[in-house]
Amino acid sequence: MRLESPCPSRSRRLPFRRPAALLLACLIPLTAPASERYRLDPVHTRVLFAIDHAGFSQALGTIAGSEGLLEFDPDDWRSARLDVLVPLDRLELGEAGWNRAALARNLLDGRRHPQARFVSTRVEPIAPDHARVHGLLTLRGVSREVVLDTRLNALKRHPLPPFRHTAGFSASATLNRSDFGIDAWSSVIGDRVELRIEAEAVRDARALPPAATGGLPAGTDAGTEDVEAAAAAAVEAALAPSPEPEPRP
Repeated sequence: MRLESPCPSRSRRLPFRRPAALLLACLIPLTAPASERYRLDPVHTRVLFAIDHAGFSQALGTIAGSEGLLEFDPDDWRSARLDVLVPLDRLELGEAGWNRAALARNLLDGRRHPQARFVSTRVEPIAPDHARVHGLLTLRGVSREVVLDTRLNALKRHPLPPFRHTAGFSASATLNRSDFGIDAWSSVIGDRVELRIEAEAVRDARALPPAATGGLPAGTDAGTEDVEAAAAAAVEAALAPSPEPEPRP
């Protein structure tokens, strides 16, 4: 039994055993999700925090190396999803002794809780490039809601090789450390913590279904044009003539 190709652009007749594969290939561009999957760039993502130091100054610290996944459609902020891990052992206050003190058991307790985690729960759009990202921050084993006031700085192909599609964001938030059970040294260290976050995220082909990437290697940037190319390749493979069976003796 032979069936006509479901793709109108090709009329070659196909063996029955391959129309399902061809139909899947034809539908790949149609089923690609609107939201793109991005992976945070730990080199260009950094958390800065400020906290009162005995009334004399705002002590500043940074944490580098955050990793996580972002699902994002700039036309539909409400569909965005974010899951980030922040390595507390990368905390930097400018002096090794102060770094150890901040990670001590009576403060961040970095040995038992080496990471902080933020998972978004909903996104409140404000403007095309501005939204409030509500989520749960888990710090020192305690989870509390935190709101990130977030601005989209750019969403475009990076100008340097390998020219990956990149999203850049700036965000800010405030929290009280006592809400997370971090209340030691209250006469010297303030309770209110101001956060500033600068983040870049790269579109991640590893998070896409294998059929959509056409078997691209891990880390390869795959956009809509790549998905369509993979679909075309799948169609060509499906249309290729089947090898003739070897004659039996």
